[in-house]
Amino acid sequence: MKTTIRLIAATALVVSSFGAYAQKGETVKIAWIDPLSGLMAPVGSNQLKSFQFFAEKFSKTNPAGVKFEVIGIDNKLSPAESLNALKAAMDQGVRYITQGNGSSVAGALIEAVNRHNERNPGKEIIFLNHSAVDPDFTNSKCSYWHFRFDADTSMKMEAMTTFMKDQKDIKNVYLLNQNYSHGHQVVRYAKENFARKMPDVKIVGEDLHPLAQVRDFAPYIAKIKASGADTVITGNWGSDLALLIKAANEGGYNGKFYTYYTGVTGTPTALGQGGAGRVFQISYNHYNMGGDMGKWMAEFKQKFNDDFYTGSVISIYSALGEAMAKAKSTDPVKVAAALSGLTFKSYHGEVQMRKTDHQLQQPLWMTVWQKADKKFPYSPENTGMTLAPVKDFPSFVSSTPTSCQMKRPG
Repeated sequence: MKTTIRLIAATALVVSSFGAYAQKGETVKIAWIDPLSGLMAPVGSNQLKSFQFFAEKFSKTNPAGVKFEVIGIDNKLSPAESLNALKAAMDQGVRYITQGNGSSVAGALIEAVNRHNERNPGKEIIFLNHSAVDPDFTNSKCSYWHFRFDADTSMKMEAMTTFMKDQKDIKNVYLLNQNYSHGHQVVRYAKENFARKMPDVKIVGEDLHPLAQVRDFAPYIAKIKASGADTVITGNWGSDLALLIKAANEGGYNGKFYTYYTGVTGTPTALGQGGAGRVFQISYNHYNMGGDMGKWMAEFKQKFNDDFYTGSVISIYSALGEAMAKAKSTDPVKVAAALSGLTFKSYHGEVQMRKTDHQLQQPLWMTVWQKADKKFPYSPENTGMTLAPVKDFPSFVSSTPTSCQMKRPG
């Protein structure tokens, strides 16, 4: 009898242990769907390397004991191509996807994932959004299967204008943005925040231009100069920001730029030694954070001769590891439930994936372009310059409300 009891107890312990670590040693495939061709290819290439670099890092350290594998698929910055990429990923058994360059693409993927998961129970997919910042994705278009690890446009504009309202030299502002959902939202939230915080500041002009198609921004700079604007707000990224800055330098525009993406591939080189003290960026990380981030950035640069700047990659792996350990599974249904509302530690402290809308709540930093020095030594693209922090915003400052009415499984 005693022997039987011992055998039952031992069996129960083995079953319990297996349940607790059922995911240990599993390979979790993540399909990366973003541009590797066209004008935005340099940004996509950098971010694919970032995901692969940290897949190797977190495969060794995550609490779930899983291994991460990244499959890169070129979507040519096209929603249609992205849907083809999603199908190709699903055909390979991928249950996790990530994307971030272009909110028009993200919107198409969210709808496709929702349809797939509704029609194919047991084969659900999770969308890990690393950079697509349209606020609608965590408001009117929120989805249980979508998790955003960047700060959305409204959050960044909330922090940006909180900083700007104390800058007494800002009187006339020009809004120049890309003509798609993200650019439209930058304009909308800029106007709302100015009306609320800086009613005396005038918006003296605004333009929307095609995404990733303009090669010469000189005509736009001429309009900005003619308007008398002392400040430009732009959500432009990639070649659209790099070429805009290049045109401003060549055209002799000496006003300030308040941006979302100065640190992204190509823009530091376009700025060069110019723009010191005049170009600002609001973001959830910066080049001079030190600690683990500083070590990882140095290693990334040594390995790829490139700069790491997409900090959301780290948050994605940190959250996945924690959620899979909590769920004791890699099943997207169980992992999504664990991710929803999860509080975890990332490179910038304790952050939370807000349960209401699946928008990560995290601190933001305002930085300014200046010469690199002993205090802020990191020099992107070997320019001798850097983005130095001038103001930090705790999570509660930049957090914005949500109207999300999320439909949850079951």
